[in-house]
Amino acid sequence: MGPDTIWILIPLAAIGIAPFKMWIKMKERQLMAQSEMTAEKSAQYASHVERLETRVRVLEQIVTDKGYDTAAQIEALREPRLSQPKDRVES
Repeated sequence: MGPDTIWILIPLAAIGIAPFKMWIKMKERQLMAQSEMTAEKSAQYASHVERLETRVRVLEQIVTDKGYDTAAQIEALREPRLSQPKDRVES
């Protein structure tokens, strides 16, 4: 490898850096998008876990209470249903 070869490799290295920089930028964008999706899923899972913990607390309360009417307790702890009509006329 002589001194003439070095003068050829220097421009080739400079030309090879541009695609490498573009590849690095693309990888950064991919990682950012993946990070945002992961954060969103994490928030969804946290919300779901919170709802499940609330339900478990209600069930624990029902099981450990010394109440007599379990069905009435369950209905009292449920959220009001929006789909139920308020005034039902029986025929």
